Amino acid sequence: MLVEKKPRALIIGGSLGGLFAANSLLQSGWDVDVFERSPSALDSRGGGIVLQPQVVAAINNAGLGSASPLGVLSQERVYLDRHGEVLQSAFMPQTQTSWNTLYRRLVRGIPSERYHRGQRLTSFSQDGERITARFEAGAIAEGDLLVGADGPDSTVRSILLPETSLSYSGYVVWRGLVPERSVSPETAAALTDKFVFQHDPESLMLQYLVPGEDGSTNPGERRFNWLWYLKAAKGETLDAVLTDRQGVHRRHSVPPGMLAPAQERVFRDYAEANVNPAFRELVEKTHEIFVQAIVDLAVPQMVFGRAILLGDAAFVPRPHTAGSTSKAAENALSLGAALRASPTDIDMALRLWESDQLNVGRQMIEWGVRMGDRLMRAAA
Repeated sequence: MLVEKKPRALIIGGSLGGLFAANSLLQSGWDVDVFERSPSALDSRGGGIVLQPQVVAAINNAGLGSASPLGVLSQERVYLDRHGEVLQSAFMPQTQTSWNTLYRRLVRGIPSERYHRGQRLTSFSQDGERITARFEAGAIAEGDLLVGADGPDSTVRSILLPETSLSYSGYVVWRGLVPERSVSPETAAALTDKFVFQHDPESLMLQYLVPGEDGSTNPGERRFNWLWYLKAAKGETLDAVLTDRQGVHRRHSVPPGMLAPAQERVFRDYAEANVNPAFRELVEKTHEIFVQAIVDLAVPQMVFGRAILLGDAAFVPRPHTAGSTSKAAENALSLGAALRASPTDIDMALRLWESDQLNVGRQMIEWGVRMGDRLMRAAA
């Protein structure tokens, strides 16, 4: 008896976008192999994420839902002034999660032998309906589809669209996480169960609770996640922000624990003078602040024969949309659905998938730019 061979996808990138894609394709009857360039586990990376329906749908589609909650519910949206006085509040429930909570849930769906760490893509080639990927350490893999889900600095995109690059927005976001139990009762009362903002000219700071580092959503075991958007002029100012404690200039972000001491002092002094008491305490009690440049990216196409781009490898929306993770989930869910609907004609399925997802990506980018420029009062 002949057993029909499953089609195989090579997923480049083992972060959330790659895991969404891998889980969706597994559920669609494909074999997958995930290739992650980092040699170590990724589960300590990232910060808070607003949990969107597409993410929940992708996790449930992969059979990874469980009785344990994915996030922390906030009830109110509150605006404070610099003195901590409430300017505005409204009942607006939403759920917030964290990068590592989603990563740990999604990686459970991938067989360990199918997740390959320390594999940096160097090139790939196509021959009809087959595609071959080559990696720095010498590995070679062949499949029916190559999925570029390797983030904003995508190697796959640099090969397919070498002229398409990230565009700096004019501002950065400083970020941190603080254990819930480490803050004072006054700060806890001001921030717990709330999505809290302080909006000043050319500045926006906000915070919300997310699961603890171990994924716990129990009161006292969670973390306050804060973000502060501030202008940073391109050139010397931005270069200084993105130069780490070892003097290395980073392209787009400086990870936790790597801020240059001089930059960290400047930032902490600025926070001391400009934010409300509760936010000030969050900054004071953050041991490892990190910073990311806010960038824009939109690709003109997502399908290139049997190689495709999805998630942040294709479109990088501004964080104000709370849409980066949900967009990756939607890309992956719709890819799986398209391939299930047309199992014998992969190329047609990819064309149909692209026409829809390009529109979704473009609309999100445009919305994010409008929102960001309005919030930061950027020049048109």
